[in-house]
Amino acid sequence: MTQSNWDYPTKVRAGIGCIKELPDICHKSGIRHPLLITDSGISGTDMVKNILKDCQEKLGQFGLFDNVKSNPTGENVAHGLEIYHSGLHDGVIALGGGSVLDAAKAVALMSGQQHPLWTFEDIKGRADCVNVAGIAPLIAIPTTAGTGSEVGRAAVITDSSVPVKRTIFHPAMMPRVAILDGELTAGMSPQLTAATGADALTHCLESWCSPVYHPMSEAVAVKGIQMIKANLLRAFKNGQDLEARQEMLVASALGAVSFQRGLGGVHAIAQSLGALYDGHHGLLNAIILPYVLKANRATIDAAMDYLARMLELRRPGFEGVMEWILELRQSLDIPHTLAEVGIDDHQATLVGEMAFADGCSLTNPVRHSAQDYSKIFCQAVKGELRWL
Repeated sequence: MTQSNWDYPTKVRAGIGCIKELPDICHKSGIRHPLLITDSGISGTDMVKNILKDCQEKLGQFGLFDNVKSNPTGENVAHGLEIYHSGLHDGVIALGGGSVLDAAKAVALMSGQQHPLWTFEDIKGRADCVNVAGIAPLIAIPTTAGTGSEVGRAAVITDSSVPVKRTIFHPAMMPRVAILDGELTAGMSPQLTAATGADALTHCLESWCSPVYHPMSEAVAVKGIQMIKANLLRAFKNGQDLEARQEMLVASALGAVSFQRGLGGVHAIAQSLGALYDGHHGLLNAIILPYVLKANRATIDAAMDYLARMLELRRPGFEGVMEWILELRQSLDIPHTLAEVGIDDHQATLVGEMAFADGCSLTNPVRHSAQDYSKIFCQAVKGELRWL
């Protein structure tokens, strides 16, 4: 048996209405003067106003930082960190989608560090430099069901000077508590529901196909895909279906837990495009997914055969899984090509090189070259998908 080290994530409070427990959870986590990190798109909503009002009544002082980009940057983190220190805060509450959660995790990490943010990039293996005692307590509250960052040990932050997305990592970055309240996701548009749901599906599928030995994450990945199959279209068609919303939040968290086993070529390309074009990560994953699966087919046929059985698909094996994914994408109104979201192939060589250098490519079931990734990217731009 291959030797491996396993970690499982944070404490989770899940259920409709559990957001009301936030002040009590803050107290139990030792937070008395929190900084709420969110984005400008939701900071003025009734949902956030009600949360702020409840916390201010029960906690007193409360800070707000809502300047987080859809692909958070090192500058975002530095700005949030400045507000954290100037406000003498003692903890962080992250409320929003994956971008907000990642930015907040980076702020909490950096609140007590002496080294620059990029020191803690995953590929550098500098965990020994982290002052664990200096990481601020963090409570994570997702308002989208996609990244599962609320139970993750990393934050993806764009280094604008390159540009490239970098994964900042440390096991102690996991939030103290994650609050999964499906009612908070009911305001998502159908388009955002589709893109974030596809992100969760991609996490589960890529981790399922990873060659890394991690049987717990294998099991979690399959369960996540089953839950997405049962609930994503329901949530897309009826945003007020709170049962489906809650199940998708849980499935999203399972996806993040599962990718302790690793991700793959879909994320390697999508993260490169996110850095270059500032596109929505979940939507990019959704478009690219079948093209990478086709490129990996020779290695993942057995895994797809098992998955098709677990999902009770009409057709067996790889063909059945691919047919289901393509039908699901069509039902969710997700484009078939990158060209449809304004991405052409002029930077194909650079995209290939960036994808090959991305850490996610290391756990893709096939070790594709930079040229291979360029080819896959071009196929996704043009819609060249022959898989039968």
